[in-house]
Parts: sequence; structure tokens; C-alpha cells
Amino acid sequence: MESIVTAIFWIALAKIIWVNILLSGDNAVVIALASRNLPAQQQRKAIIFGSVLAIVLRVVLTIFAVQLLQYPYLKVVGGLLLLWIGIQLLIGDDEDPELLGADNLFVAIRTIVVADLVMSLDNVIGVAAAAESGPPEARVALLIIGLAISIPLIIFGSKIVLTMMQRFPVIITFGAALLGFVAGEMLMTDAAVVGFLGGENKVLMYVVAAIGAIFVVGVGKWLDSRRLGKKSADAE
Repeated sequence: MESIVTAIFWIALAKIIWVNILLSGDNAVVIALASRNLPAQQQRKAIIFGSVLAIVLRVVLTIFAVQLLQYPYLKVVGGLLLLWIGIQLLIGDDEDPELLGADNLFVAIRTIVVADLVMSLDNVIGVAAAAESGPPEARVALLIIGLAISIPLIIFGSKIVLTMMQRFPVIITFGAALLGFVAGEMLMTDAAVVGFLGGENKVLMYVVAAIGAIFVVGVGKWLDSRRLGKKSADAE
């Protein structure tokens, strides 16, 4: 009997790790976006501290995930917040990296944590479901162990994305568009919106998600061009 319980535990843990691997791509993108303007040493700190804090808070969120996501308008608020984060991340920063201090590091970590939590509203359902398949007395331990193991995966993925962004800046635009797309999906899967529409509409969801991506890129680029124009005018 004990061997069966042990096998169930390890199977559930493997499921949690696998779900995190599959769902960590967009989180790696937002971490790389938030830390790209920091000096190399602060980039490492932002990635590590931001990822660890986000994972710890995600454990707490996962424990209450099923109950939380039943509240209407929660995803609407999260989606709008994610749109704002995507726009902010697309606006460049031309300050001297050597002058960027602890405040900027704190802002990057805060952005990583907030964005990760917002983007994890759907993801944690998969993790919670995987934990439910384990022994009842070990479910919280499964969540903590499984999500802790995912920390190095997210950190490693973030470093890869960050390196690619430095080589190919266009990836920054695609990353911001991804945040807008996820925001659109969240808005359309909120309990209140689904109830208003009389059920989930996949086609409409993808249309709104695409609009979200276009909105983030369009507004972000427009605000960035205004910032550059103002900076150029001030220099003259």
C-alpha cells in the first residue's frame, strides 16, 4: 500500500513539473523584457529574485486557485493590468545602464512578480489539477516541491530569451505582443464575460486576443516614439 502511495506521489510530482515546463514560456518572456535595460549584474539579480518571489506567490495562488477564479471580473482586472504591463515594457529606456540603481532593480523585480501572478491565473489551474491527483495529505508539499523545481527552468529560459532579445531586438516587440494576446484571452475567459456571452466563444476569444496584441504594440510604439521625440526636442 505504501509503495502505491509513493508511486502516486511521484507521478503527481512529475505532472506538476511537466505542466510548469509547458506553461513557463510566457513567464520567461516577461522576465526577460522586465530586466533587459538593467546592467548585467542587476539582470541576474532581477531574474533570480523575481523568479523566486513569483514562484513563492504562485504556490499561495495555486492553493486558492479554484476558489479565486470563480469570482467574476478577476480576470478582467488581470487582463487590463497585463495590457498596461505590456505597454510599459515596450517603452525603451535610454538612460546610462551604469546609472540605473536599486530603484530600477526593484521596479524590474516588482514587474516580474506582478506580471507572473497575472499570467499565472490560468496556469495554476493545471498545476492544482496535477496536485489533486496525488495523495491528499501530500498535495501542498507537491505544490511547493514541484514549483520550486520549476525555478531553475524559468531562470534558464529567461536568460535564453534575454540573450536573443539583445541579438534580435524585434523579439521585444513579439514579447510585448504575447502579453497583449494573453491579456485578451484572460478578458474573454472571465466568468462574468462568459456569462454575458452565454458561453465561451473560441473564435471571439482569439479575435480579442489578437486585438490585445495589436493594441499593446501600437500604443507602446506610439508612446515610445513620443518619448524619443520629446527627448530630441529637449536636446535641441
